[in-house]
Amino acid sequence: MKKIILVLCLLLSFSPLQSFALDQFNSEQAAQKHCPTDIVVWVNLPTGIFHYKGQRWYGITKSGAYVCKQEAVKEGDRPSRNGQ
Repeated sequence: MKKIILVLCLLLSFSPLQSFALDQFNSEQAAQKHCPTDIVVWVNLPTGIFHYKGQRWYGITKSGAYVCKQEAVKEGDRPSRNGQ
């Protein structure tokens, strides 16, 4: 029993569920208050792709949030490749 608990503890310590917590905001202004020196981007949460202000999908994908760019990159998100 002790071995099973030890194995589970080891597996959980390497789990991707313990990733960096991304602060998500409902408004661009709230995100900008959180990170005044960073760029605010819109992240499509299911895909992990973010969009800059002025791009087609900025602020309008179904499942997304305003976040700080540096935090999004730390989380593993990336910018759109086609500029949309």
